[in-house]
Amino acid sequence: MHVRRKLVAGNWKMNGSLHQLAELSAIAAAARGAPGVDVAICPPFTLIASAVARGGGIPIGGQDCHHQPSGAFTGNVSAAMLKESGARLVIVGHSERRAEQQESDAQVLAKAEAALAAGLQTIVCIGESEAEREAGQAVDRCAAQLAGSIPELSGDAELVVAYEPVWAIGTGRTATCDDVREIHAAIRGALVDRFGDAGGRIRILYGGSVRGDNAAELFAVDNVDGALVGGASLTAEQFVPIIEAAAHS
Repeated sequence: MHVRRKLVAGNWKMNGSLHQLAELSAIAAAARGAPGVDVAICPPFTLIASAVARGGGIPIGGQDCHHQPSGAFTGNVSAAMLKESGARLVIVGHSERRAEQQESDAQVLAKAEAALAAGLQTIVCIGESEAEREAGQAVDRCAAQLAGSIPELSGDAELVVAYEPVWAIGTGRTATCDDVREIHAAIRGALVDRFGDAGGRIRILYGGSVRGDNAAELFAVDNVDGALVGGASLTAEQFVPIIEAAAHS
């Protein structure tokens, strides 16, 4: 049986300012008080370098990267650029990008490959829509995204999978523990089938309206190795209780 450290990663999305980086001091203090938990923050691209300088040692990441190292791709940022800015991780395939930028599994796969090759810890997101869940297709949809979006393992960079039911992101709704247990077990099974023992070491995060008042219950579910947190990661007041819940899980 693999013992996997909890990872609590905050995704600030298109929020934040230089002033808001003051929140990182209290988050860093909480992280130091939870030595068994990995904590990371992914602010907008414009704040990465400043967050690295002011983050008190918290790993800082990007919210996306392009699959090419450079070129005529206006408005995009490569994995190598993230790494140079001080980022240590990146999120790819977030449901908002899959929906709003119509990113395919193949595009997410290419981004994940580029991120891992650059040495970035890479969080690959998958998850079903409300219609897919109601149609009984949640497991099949997640399995298809997993198969199409996850690269082969190579090098020292770490792959992380985040399950984020689309219908629970930013809505205040949270999947039931039974829902989460079912999907995370299916993800774990698929990872072990594909990668063998290495698949048992890959961390699987839950993302979908994670808060201080539901984090402990979620972290107690088998194969929940942490959380990808949206709105609740913007302030220490809301984020620290999630870190503390992970530390006691």
